[in-house]
Amino acid sequence: MKKFALLLLVLLYAVPARAADVDGKWSGSLSTPNGDVMVGFEFKSDGAALTGSTTGPDGSSIPIKNGKIDGNKISFVEKGNYQGMPLQFNYTGELAGDEIHFKRELMGFPAEEFVAKRSK
Repeated sequence: MKKFALLLLVLLYAVPARAADVDGKWSGSLSTPNGDVMVGFEFKSDGAALTGSTTGPDGSSIPIKNGKIDGNKISFVEKGNYQGMPLQFNYTGELAGDEIHFKRELMGFPAEEFVAKRSK
C-alpha cells in the first residue's frame, strides 16, 4: 500500500501544471470618476508566455508586454501615454471559468479591480 501511495504521489507531481485557457477575446468595464469605461482584451498563450493586446474606449489597440501565465493566474503590462506623459499599467488576473478577475495598478499604485468576461 505504501508503494502505491508513493507511486501516486510521484505521478501527481510529474503532471505539469496546466496553463489557463485565456486565448480569445475578453471584455469588461472599469468604474472611473467619469463613469464606466469599456475595455477589451485579446490574448494568445504559448506555454507560460502570454501575448495580445488591450483595446480602450476609443478603439485603439495597445500590445501587452511581459505577459505571463502561471496556472490560472495571468499578468502583463500595458504601456501608453497621457498628454505626452508615459504611463504603465500592471495587470494581474485570475481566471475563473469564463471570467478573469483583474487588479490593475498605475505606476505601482492600486487603481481598479474589475471583471472581464469571455466574448462569444
